[in-house]
Amino acid sequence: MNRTMTLDQLRIFVAVAERQHLTQAADVLALTPSAVSASLRALEERYGTPLFDRVGRRIEVNAAGRIFLDEARATLARAAGAERVLVELAGLARGALALQASQTIASYWLPPLLVRFRETHPQIDVRLDVGNTQSVADAVREGAADLGLVEGGIDDAALAAERIGQDRMAIVVAPGHPWARKRRLAAADLQAARWIMREPGSGTRSALEEMLVAQGVDLAALQIALTLPSNEAVRAAVMSAGFVAGLSELVAAPYIAAGLLAKVRVDLPPRDFFLLRHRERYRSRAAQAFEALVRTA
Repeated sequence: MNRTMTLDQLRIFVAVAERQHLTQAADVLALTPSAVSASLRALEERYGTPLFDRVGRRIEVNAAGRIFLDEARATLARAAGAERVLVELAGLARGALALQASQTIASYWLPPLLVRFRETHPQIDVRLDVGNTQSVADAVREGAADLGLVEGGIDDAALAAERIGQDRMAIVVAPGHPWARKRRLAAADLQAARWIMREPGSGTRSALEEMLVAQGVDLAALQIALTLPSNEAVRAAVMSAGFVAGLSELVAAPYIAAGLLAKVRVDLPPRDFFLLRHRERYRSRAAQAFEALVRTA
């Protein structure tokens, strides 16, 4: 029996496992749902191992599928790396650069650099995915991204981290909040506030927590009213209620200038932006050229 699986089967499996939805995966892959379903069925039957549970009309990755997902992602990453090497050996008539960045960097700091890179290297196809700091580090470690850009340091022996910039955090409230007119806050004020936070793993949250600890705040006793998955969600929630949040000044500045947010008077230190790369994986010329551009920012 032929037991050779294909890269296309792996791509289909990963797309369905990540979305747990046949039609959504088919749309992303530009395939029909029936073709996606047939590919999964052939993979499962060939190896006699169900990878999904069919629950009514839903499809859910099972325990075996979750184990296989890590291997499938790693195989696809290695295949993409091999293709990049061959492209460069062919003289970079075409090329690709896979980037991942945390939300603040991707939305507010990186776009002008991407425009400059595109103008200088129009032959390079740049793909940018957005996540939080931890997911970006995971992508670089696993080979899903050539380079990562994150807020705050990452403690990972497989990754090299280079400081490439800075921003500042701001404590913000709605204009009608009592803190909008308060001259200076003490640790007790920060401790008693109702906070809206980014999700764990976010560089914004990690930086804010470090700064609150430095101000004398006990994180275990902090009142966290909401945990939200994006800067924009946090900003919108703070603008509409009597909560407090910490955001990058890059995110908050236009809304402060427009009078839609108020910056609280708390002295916070700057936080660093870092470029992440794998210490051992092959570094393409496209990645090296992007690194050189970022260092000039």
